[in-house]
Amino acid sequence: MTQHADRPVLGIVLMLGFCTVIPFADALAKLLGADFPLFQLILVRFATQAILFVPVAVWAGQALFPSRRVVGLTLVRTLLQMAGLLLMFSALRLLPLADAVAIAFVMPFIMLLLGWAFLQEEVGPRRLIACAVGFLGTLMVVQPSFVAVGWGALLPLGVAVVFALFMLVTRTMAKGIDPMALQGASGLMAIPLLVPLAVLPVAETAPLVGWVTPGGSDIWLFVGLGIFGSIGHLLMTWSLRYAPSATLAPMQYLEIPIAALVGLAIFGAFPNGLALAGICVTIAAGLYIVMRERAVSRAAPPTA
Repeated sequence: MTQHADRPVLGIVLMLGFCTVIPFADALAKLLGADFPLFQLILVRFATQAILFVPVAVWAGQALFPSRRVVGLTLVRTLLQMAGLLLMFSALRLLPLADAVAIAFVMPFIMLLLGWAFLQEEVGPRRLIACAVGFLGTLMVVQPSFVAVGWGALLPLGVAVVFALFMLVTRTMAKGIDPMALQGASGLMAIPLLVPLAVLPVAETAPLVGWVTPGGSDIWLFVGLGIFGSIGHLLMTWSLRYAPSATLAPMQYLEIPIAALVGLAIFGAFPNGLALAGICVTIAAGLYIVMRERAVSRAAPPTA
C-alpha cells in the first residue's frame, strides 16, 4: 500500500471541514432521534456512506479490502464508529447540541495519549498546552454539572473514549488506503450488522431498534443525515492521512462553536455569556495550532 507523507496544514484544513459539516449531521440526528429508532438512524447513515463511496472507489480502481489485515482493521473501525454514533445519538436525545459536543471533548486528551503510546507520535509541550487551553474553553462552554445534566452527561464521555480509539485505528489505516475506499468498505460491513436490528419490534418510547417508515419532510432529514455524516467522516479520514492525531486534536475544539451556532439556528438554544467566552478560548487555541503547524511545515525540508 502506498504511504503518504505528512502534510500538517492540509490535514488541518480537512479537519476544519469535518468540524464544520458534522454538527449539521448531529443536529439532524437530534431532530430525528425523538421519533425514530436510533439504530435506524445509524443504518441510514452507513447505507448512505456505502451508496456514495463504493461506486467512486470501484470506478477509481481502489480495492475495498486489499488484505486480511485491512479487513480486520476495517471491522474494528466500523464497530467503533457504530458504538460512537449510538452513544452520541443517545446523548443528543437528552442534551442540547452544544453541550453534548462540548462534554465529549475530553477526546483530544485521550487521542494525544493513544497517539503517543501506540503510534510513537510526537507530543510536545505546545500541543499539550493548546489542548489544555481548549479544554478550559470547553468547560466554560458546557458549564458541566452532573446535578443538572444527570446520567446523560456520561454518554458523551463514552463518545470521547470510543471515537479516540476510532481515530487511532483510522490513523493507522489512513496512510495506506484510499479514504473513499475505506469509507465505502465500512458502510458495506455495517449494513449486514444493522439490518437485523431494523426488523425487531419498535418500543413505544425512546425506541432503540426497529424501523419506522419516514414520510414527508422526515425523508429529507434522513437524506441530509446520511450525506452530512458521510462527507464529514470522509473529511476526517482524509485529514488523518496527512497529519498525526496529536496535531489534529486541538483543531477539533472548533467543532464546539460551530455546534453552538447550529443549535441556535435550528433549536433556538445558544450558550450564555460565560459560554461565549469559552468559544473564544477554543477558537484561539485552534488558530494557534494552525499558525504553528504552518510555520513548522514551511521550515521542514521538502520530502523526496
